[in-house]
Amino acid sequence: MYLKVINPYDQKILVELPFDGGKALEAKVAGARKAAERWRRHPLAERARRVEQGLKYFRSHAEEIALDITLQMGKPLSQARNEVKGFFHRAEYMLSIAQETLAPEVLPGKPGFQLRIEHTPLGVVYNIAPWNYPLLTAVNVVVPALLAGNTVLLKHSPLTPLIGRHFESAFGELDPPNLVTSLILTNEQASRLIGDPRINYIAFTGSVATGTKVYQQAAKRLIDAGLELGGKDPAYVAADADLDFAVENIVDGACYNAGQSCCAVERVYVHRTLYQAFLKRAKKILEEYRLGDPLDEKTTMGPLARREALPFLEGQVKEAVRRGARLLLGGQRRKGMKGNFFDPTLLADVPNGAKVMQEESFGPIVPVLSVADDAEALARMSDSRYGLTASIWTRDRMRAELFARELEAGTLFQNRCDYLDPCLPWTGAGESGIGSTLSKYGFYHLTRRKGIHFRERK
Repeated sequence: MYLKVINPYDQKILVELPFDGGKALEAKVAGARKAAERWRRHPLAERARRVEQGLKYFRSHAEEIALDITLQMGKPLSQARNEVKGFFHRAEYMLSIAQETLAPEVLPGKPGFQLRIEHTPLGVVYNIAPWNYPLLTAVNVVVPALLAGNTVLLKHSPLTPLIGRHFESAFGELDPPNLVTSLILTNEQASRLIGDPRINYIAFTGSVATGTKVYQQAAKRLIDAGLELGGKDPAYVAADADLDFAVENIVDGACYNAGQSCCAVERVYVHRTLYQAFLKRAKKILEEYRLGDPLDEKTTMGPLARREALPFLEGQVKEAVRRGARLLLGGQRRKGMKGNFFDPTLLADVPNGAKVMQEESFGPIVPVLSVADDAEALARMSDSRYGLTASIWTRDRMRAELFARELEAGTLFQNRCDYLDPCLPWTGAGESGIGSTLSKYGFYHLTRRKGIHFRERK
């Protein structure tokens, strides 16, 4: 049985790859387990050296990897190149903090006693990675997992399996072999593997529904799982905002990667004094997007990765209009183009209960609602079961600090959005997930604390 990868631009089969199963899958899992027993015994400095060696592969194959991203999931090649740059930024930062973060913590003790806390490897990490940022989402797990002394079984999305193979080529052939192993699995196989006793931790990025099932399966084995799930990230343009700056960045935050970002801006609240001006500027920017061949340097928005997203987004728009929203631009698939193209969309006066304000869209839609003041903005922004990121656009740091205190979100931005800084933990509240990646906290979920308590006897 073969996996067919379809180019979302020309709808042609890009590649066909065999699914892993039977003896082949067993050999891969056994190889990861065997490698974990050896890898955990390597000193951290040696593990870091070999991870750096693996990164050389990505440097020498950077353009090939960017091209593979574009051909598999459709983002413009310029954005795929940016993803490769972001990969190095995150990997190098995690390398830079590994020694200090994973070093034993020596505690003050009584005379004759030695107390310390060690961060010990878990074993085999099973990383189920998504297609929207196939390189960045995987590096969040793979590099810190390896540095912490674990091996990785990387099951990539069926839309982007070639990226998993690049990780295997980079790290899987180091010493010991099988540090990272790419898996191509059916959904049933992927689910069944969670129950394998050789798996010690699950790192999952995807939908709330699937993430819930993953967590339930992990709980049956009493192993932990990190879940990066959905988002419905709000932005608030306060009365004192730099309007031109805010509009430009919010529209980009909503439409970069065709809106297929976990932390994309998906709902916008604008102070009533700036509301009409915001809509006018946003419409002008959205009209300037150029949809087309993602390999064309002039293209600024590629096709959506999944064809089934087109009717879903159209349904969200229609439901919002039925509830009183005004459609100012777009709202439908691009006519006359065979790829999975959806028009950049602007909705005004969108009721906060509309699906486009409550359910993750994952497309280039900017739904906007006017608010009277900060209090209403805070209430509207908080009206969500998600809590990944939120942004406030204001010159007033005290206002930003207030929103940072009151909003339940993994990251609160002032005058920025749709960005991950590896210095900060990537985490969420509510149905946006459990656990953290990146920063020093990204290592803690990939290790187990061991207490060392020595008493001297002469």
